[in-house]
Amino acid sequence: MTKHDPVTFDIIQNALEAIADEMFVAQRKASMSAIIYEVLDLSSSILDPVGDIAAAGAGIPAFIGVLDKAVKGILKKFPLETVKPGDLYASNDPYYGGVTHLNDMVLAAPVFAEGKLVAWVANIAHWNDVGGNVPGSMSSDATEIFQEGVRIPAVKLFDQGVANQAVFDILYVNTRLPDFLKGDLWAGIAGLRIGERRVLELIEKYGAETYLAAVVDYMDLGEKRVLAALKQLPAGTYDYSEEQDDGAVHKLRLVISPEKFTVDLRGNPAQSGSKNSSREGSEIALQLAFKNFTDPEGPGNGGCFRPLEVITEPGTIFHVVEPGALGYYSEVEIRLFDMTLRALAHHFGGVVPAGNFASICGTVMGGKHPDTGRHYTIVEPQIGGWGGWEGHDGNSGQFSGFHGETFNCPAEIAEARYGMYVDQVALNSEPGGEGQWRGGKGIEVHYRVRGDNNFLSLGYTRSRIPPWGAAGGLDGSLNYVELVRTDGRRERYSFATNVVVNTNDVIRIVTANGGGYGDPALRTPEMVAQDIKNGYLTVERAREVYGPLADGAHSA
Repeated sequence: MTKHDPVTFDIIQNALEAIADEMFVAQRKASMSAIIYEVLDLSSSILDPVGDIAAAGAGIPAFIGVLDKAVKGILKKFPLETVKPGDLYASNDPYYGGVTHLNDMVLAAPVFAEGKLVAWVANIAHWNDVGGNVPGSMSSDATEIFQEGVRIPAVKLFDQGVANQAVFDILYVNTRLPDFLKGDLWAGIAGLRIGERRVLELIEKYGAETYLAAVVDYMDLGEKRVLAALKQLPAGTYDYSEEQDDGAVHKLRLVISPEKFTVDLRGNPAQSGSKNSSREGSEIALQLAFKNFTDPEGPGNGGCFRPLEVITEPGTIFHVVEPGALGYYSEVEIRLFDMTLRALAHHFGGVVPAGNFASICGTVMGGKHPDTGRHYTIVEPQIGGWGGWEGHDGNSGQFSGFHGETFNCPAEIAEARYGMYVDQVALNSEPGGEGQWRGGKGIEVHYRVRGDNNFLSLGYTRSRIPPWGAAGGLDGSLNYVELVRTDGRRERYSFATNVVVNTNDVIRIVTANGGGYGDPALRTPEMVAQDIKNGYLTVERAREVYGPLADGAHSA
């Protein structure tokens, strides 16, 4: 076998990361929907010939973990020998490699060089509407996937470079927002084409053999780093269970050895409604927690997940079986991600911060635009407070670690594009999360409706059981939406579908403050005083939590 230069390997490996990022930027810039170009609800990856992640671009970590499973789903339907240059595949169906829910469209294309398949390029993005029984295609009332929108079960959009117009037509007609869907679809195709071009340029420079060897080396590096981290952990079996908002108890068993990290999810509640995750989606949630705990700085490729084993039970919320609905899969996965971190915090003290707001807080609003008369739909995940940890207050107004480095939609964009006013964007002033190191603050956003017969749908967890405090810190606050009617009535929601909202009704979105870390009595008077000054803490709450510290802080 040819001996390869490690410096060349390093150049190729870093180039792959840069290419994946360029794919991400190309798709973002060309997209029509603010959920993609502002919120960055997308991800991109380069994969090896059999569908393992070689390099991941920017975007939502939970999405990056979709793309290897999606490509393997494509290859299950289309054997490797049938894949040809110029093919391009689409899948949004969780039962055919789509993994998440029908709003998330995966696009993937093979890359051929020197007469052989050398890579796949793939991306995924959230589309605002793909049909189904409600605008936005996410319903907490859904009981079957058929109610959630059009299913694209790993099909060819392009066959050896020739567009399959029938599939395009099916997509365009099964949405309330055809112009936006068309723009977002072609933006995804553009991202794949730039990725393919850059990979071919890399292979032209270094050759296919060297390129493929560099990919194998990169994955081996990911595995070596994680195994080194596992060897530092005490081997054993660790059980944990946690009550959820609806009273159900979720549980897991961790079995840790120097060679393997096993998560057993058997014995969890039966699948129910639209709050289910695919087996692959549950694996992604555990991949993220596993990587955060073992090697957060290492490469995020297929190699680093080789020591992770996930055991599920079909027919449960963590392994839905057809035709179960998955519209709010994200709330199931983020609960699993958070519970895994909490289990690790319980068994390995001082390693994991206190609990964060830990919900996607998916909010869907829309109706007839008062200025244009056209249908509009806002799809907004929300930001919230992170937990405090040793030596640091929690971060305020951030997406969860599960959601990654994404952004909230600016008020100016929301008002310009959608039929609502944004009356307020502020940090959550509610109590909760106090400690030696306080939890970060959630947010309070007020949307004011500009027309009649608009709609509101949402799915929030941590609406009854708050983010957990650690090492003596206090629990945080809750996620919820309060609808303030023009006659003064107030309605509080955590899950709801198609609630009618009318002119000047205010949709008040509140996300949780993270949990506190450490005994509140150990917080310094200066820090308590600063919290009061910043509006994070009232004098009354300071006296309740901090006692004599509060009086000193207030007088200061």
